[in-house]
Amino acid sequence: MSTATSTIDKTTQTLNIFYDKDIDRSKLLSKKVAVVGFGSQGFGQSLNLKESGANVKIALRAGSATTAKVEAAGLEALSLEQAAEWADIIMFLIPDVQHGPVYKEFFEGKLKPGQALVFSHGFSIHYGEVVPPADVDVFLIAPKSPGHLVRSEFQRDRGVPSLFAVHQDATGEARDLALGYAACLGSGKAGIIETTFKDETETDLFGEQAVLCGGASALVKAGFETLVEAGYPPELAYFECLHELKLIVDLMYEGGLEDMRYSISDTARYGDVISGPAVVGPEVKVAMQGVLKRIQNGEFAKTWIAEYRNGSPNLKSLVEADRNHPLEVTGRKLRGMMSWLAGGRLVNRDKN
Repeated sequence: MSTATSTIDKTTQTLNIFYDKDIDRSKLLSKKVAVVGFGSQGFGQSLNLKESGANVKIALRAGSATTAKVEAAGLEALSLEQAAEWADIIMFLIPDVQHGPVYKEFFEGKLKPGQALVFSHGFSIHYGEVVPPADVDVFLIAPKSPGHLVRSEFQRDRGVPSLFAVHQDATGEARDLALGYAACLGSGKAGIIETTFKDETETDLFGEQAVLCGGASALVKAGFETLVEAGYPPELAYFECLHELKLIVDLMYEGGLEDMRYSISDTARYGDVISGPAVVGPEVKVAMQGVLKRIQNGEFAKTWIAEYRNGSPNLKSLVEADRNHPLEVTGRKLRGMMSWLAGGRLVNRDKN
C-alpha cells in the first residue's frame, strides 16, 4: 500500500484581513453607486448596499425587461448612459465577457476623473478586456460565494468573506472605498482579505474549473455512472453520490477535513483515506496543473471569449446534454418528493 505525500511548500505568506472594527464606511456611504446588472451578484450586493445605507441604483440597457425585477425589489433603475454621468462608483456585475463591449460602448471616454470602476472578479482587467483611464480608481470586491448567499447571509446578520484588491488609486481613497463597500455587503463580519487582481482571477478560475464546479460535477457523474453500470438502482446512486454530498460539504465548511472525519463512521473514515487517493491520484493533479497553466497564460480566457461571442454553441450543447443525464433525470424525480426543498430556496428565478 502506497502512502500519498504532499509537495506543498511550507512557506506561508501573511495576508491582511480586515473586520468591521477596522473599517470606516463613511467615504463609501457618501458616494453614489451604480450597479451594472441585476443577476445573482447584482441582486445580492445592491440590496445589501441599500440596507447598509448606501445610495445605490441599478444600471441596465434602456428598455431592459429586468427593470421590473429591479423595481419589485424596491430599487431604482437607470440607463447605462445615465450611470456614467450620475455615479461616483460603477460596479460591473454583468458576466465577465460582457465587460469589454459594455465598457467600450457606454463608459470609455465618458468617465470623469475621480470616478471608480469596481469589479467582483478581476477577469476583464487582468486579461485586458477593460483598460481604464489613469485618472479613475479601479478596485475589486469579490465575495466568496454566489450572490444569493451574499444576500441570505446578510439577512441572517452574518456575512460571507470577501477579497479586495486595488488596481489603480487615482484619488487616494480607493482602499477606503473598497473596504467600505465590502463591509456594506456584510463581509466585515467574516473577514475581508487583501489580494491582487492577478491572484484573485487565476485562483478563482482554477477553483471553479478544477474543484468547485467542474471537478465536483465530473466526480458526481462518474460515481453515479459507476454504480448504475454495475447494476444498482439510479435512486440509490443519486443519494450516495449527490444528495449526501451536501452533508459532507457542510461538515467540511464548518470545521475542515478534521470535523468531517470526526463526524463520519470509522468505516467511512478508513475508506476516505484509502480510496480517496486512488480515485483522485497524481494524474488528477497533473491534469489540474494543465488547467492552471491555461488560466495563467490566458488561453482559457481567449477561448472562452471567442466561444461567448460566437453564441456559446459548445457551452449550450454540453449543458443541455447534462440536463438530460440520468443523474439529473433521477434527481428531479426524487427532489420532487422532498416537499421541504421548495421552501426557502436560495434561487428563485422569478425574483432573482
